[in-house]
Amino acid sequence: MLHLLCNVESGRLSRVDEELTVDQLAAKVGMTVRNVRAYAGRGLIPPPRLVGRTGYYGQDHVARLTLVRELLAKGYTLAAVERMMGELPDGAMALGVFETLVNPWTPAEPEVLDEFQLAERAGVPHDPAVIERLVELGIAERLDDGRLRIANSDLLRTGLEVIKLGVPMQAIFEMLPKLFAQADAVAKTYVELFRSTVWRDFTNAGMPAEGWPEIQRTLEGIIPLAGQALVAAFREAMAREIEIVAYEELGLDPKALPSTG
Repeated sequence: MLHLLCNVESGRLSRVDEELTVDQLAAKVGMTVRNVRAYAGRGLIPPPRLVGRTGYYGQDHVARLTLVRELLAKGYTLAAVERMMGELPDGAMALGVFETLVNPWTPAEPEVLDEFQLAERAGVPHDPAVIERLVELGIAERLDDGRLRIANSDLLRTGLEVIKLGVPMQAIFEMLPKLFAQADAVAKTYVELFRSTVWRDFTNAGMPAEGWPEIQRTLEGIIPLAGQALVAAFREAMAREIEIVAYEELGLDPKALPSTG
């Protein structure tokens, strides 16, 4: 979104000059005119530039309403969105950084399918109890029409492949909460690293306008690098654990293994 909102020239924000009527603004952000006016009334966007009785809206309005729509779609209440938007600095660059914070790593597109399609994909008989367990774990969300929305289709695809390898479904269900907890812990480690270094220095400096591009670059760069580091560490740990278990199952002493560290 950021590259559509602004250009950085000589350390200053240069906004795109396009101006929109309220009807054009609503169409651009995928809202109704009524919603746009309601959000404006709640202070989520600043007043338009008035020419006579016609209001004209700019790219900051587009950015803010787009962010409002995305936050509401993620399940935030309107009151929570108001608080977040109220504390957000003005400017398209700040909006772009905030969007990176709330959308740090967009997974694959959500997938919608019915219960029988899911069972067929897994290669197992349809079982309502299994579906309910998926809903409980947050992997699937039941829609009003009875179909299932899979928010993270990559996670589903990986789980289905593990099932096809012969691992019992119940064992996967028992493992997933542990996996989620460990993923949360790793994510918190990296977020705290960013918060306690780059972000703290930026806020201590008063959040200068010329510093937003660097914050954006750091945020966009740290996410894939964190993923790469995690995968590299996991591969080494996985190889080591498999080797240890293999020795134990063969009745050998794992301490006899050569050190990998």
